[in-house]
Amino acid sequence: MKEKCGIFGIYSTNNTNVTPLIISGLQALQHRGQESWGIAIENNQPVKQMGLVSQTSQDVLNNKKNEGTCGIGHVRYSTLGHSMLENAHPLNIGDQFRIAHNGTIINLKQLKKGISDKYSMSKGITDTKLLGLRLLQEYNNNNKNLFKTFEKLNSEIIGAYTLAIIDSNNVVYGVRDPVGFRPLCIGYHKPSKSYIISSESCALDAIEAKLIRDVEPGEIVSLSEHGLKSYKFNTEKNRSHCSFEYIYFAHPSSSIDGVNVYSTRKNIGQILAKNKKLKADLIIPVPDSARPAALGYSQASNINLEEGLIKDRYKKRGSLRSFIEPTQKRRESIVKQIIPISASVKNKDIIVVDDSLVRGTSLKVLTKTLKKAGAKKIKLAFTFPPISFPCYMGVDFPTQNELLAYKVLSGNQNFKLVGDTISKKLNVDEIIFNDLNGLSQGIGIPLDNLCTACITGDYSALKYKPDFKSKRERKNHHDC
Repeated sequence: MKEKCGIFGIYSTNNTNVTPLIISGLQALQHRGQESWGIAIENNQPVKQMGLVSQTSQDVLNNKKNEGTCGIGHVRYSTLGHSMLENAHPLNIGDQFRIAHNGTIINLKQLKKGISDKYSMSKGITDTKLLGLRLLQEYNNNNKNLFKTFEKLNSEIIGAYTLAIIDSNNVVYGVRDPVGFRPLCIGYHKPSKSYIISSESCALDAIEAKLIRDVEPGEIVSLSEHGLKSYKFNTEKNRSHCSFEYIYFAHPSSSIDGVNVYSTRKNIGQILAKNKKLKADLIIPVPDSARPAALGYSQASNINLEEGLIKDRYKKRGSLRSFIEPTQKRRESIVKQIIPISASVKNKDIIVVDDSLVRGTSLKVLTKTLKKAGAKKIKLAFTFPPISFPCYMGVDFPTQNELLAYKVLSGNQNFKLVGDTISKKLNVDEIIFNDLNGLSQGIGIPLDNLCTACITGDYSALKYKPDFKSKRERKNHHDC
C-alpha cells in the first residue's frame, strides 16, 4: 500500500487567485489524511507542511508567491513510506509535472524495468515518483500528450489510483484508475469560473461549488483556459469501488459514484439490525463514523440510541481520526481521549455499533472504558464483515498477521464463529458482523462492482496477485 489521501485540483478561467479555494478544499478533505499537506500553484515549486491544514496554512496564504489561477493540492495519510516532509505531495517530476496521488501502485518492479537510464532514480523512490517518471518518459515519447500517455501505459500501471497533475503549461489533470477503486469527482465554482477535481464532493460543498459528476473509471480530464476536456484511456466495464470508503473513510456529506455516504451508513445499520438481532437496553455509536449506522440500527431494532462515548475535541489531538494515524501508539492516544458518559451506560446492557474491526487494539481500550463506567453487558455490532486480508488498493489494513480476525481464525469465513471467538478475546458478551450481501444491499451497489478483497482475499480486480509481506517489508516497499 502507499497513500490513502485526498487530492484537489482547480483552474480559474477568470484569473481568480485559487490558493484560498485549494486550502479550503484540503481542509474539507482532512479526514482523508492528517500527517502532511501540500499545494503546487502554477509554475511555483510545491509548498508542503507537516500536520493539519488549519494549523499551518496561514503563512502559505499570506505569501504572495503562492498566488495563482490554477493548482493542485494533497492531504497525506501514509500506509507505506515514512511520515516525513520529503514524502509529502505534490511531488516534482522532472521540470514538467507536479503530481499528487491517492492510492497504491503495486507492480513497482515492472514499472522500473520500463524506465530508461535517461530518467535517473534515487534509492528510496516511492510508487508515486516511480509512476511519475514512467509517465514522463512516455509523455516525451508521445508528443507531450498526457491523454495518449495514459492510453499507452494503461495495461502497465497496476493498482488503485486517482491523480491530480499540473504540467509546465499550467494545465490541470485528473485521472481515475480503470475500475474506480478510489473516488474522484468534478465540480464547478461559479464566482471564479473554475473547474475542479476533488477526491470527494464534500470539498466542493466547502467552497460552495457545484458537483457536476464523478470522473469515470478509466477517464482522464483536463482543466485549462479551454474549460473541461475528457478522454477515456480505458473502456473496461468492470467496476471495483472500495466498499470501505462508504462505511468509514469518506465524509458523510459526500456522494460517491451516485451514492450518498450518510444514507449508506444508515441503511447498513438498519440491515444489520434486521439480519442480526440483539437484545439490549440501548445502542451507542463509536464516534464519529459509526453514528449514522447506529441511528439506522436503532430505528430498525426499536432500541433507544444514546451517546455513551464522546470525543474530547478540546485536547490537541481530540478531533483526529485514530485509524489513519501511522503508529499504534498515536492511534491509542486518540482513543484514550474518548470519554464515557457514565449516566448513559451504568448498569445497562449496551450494543456498541462500530464500522469495522481491524486490529482490535482500539476496541480493547473502549470496552475497558465502558466497563469502568458501569456497563453491565457489552455487545459489539460491526457494519463491515471481518477483515482478514491486507488492502493493496490504498487503505491501511496492515499485514495479515496484524489483523485480529485472521490471527484468531486464519481467515475463516464463518462470521459467527469469528465473532464468538473474538468476543472472548475482547472480553465482551457478543459480537456480530454484517455479511457481504448486507454490505452490498446497504451501499446500493452490486457486490460484483465492489472491492471486498480485504474480506475475501480475492484480488482479481487488480489482475495481479500481490505477495503478502511482513510489516517491515511493507514499510520498506518504497525502496524498490
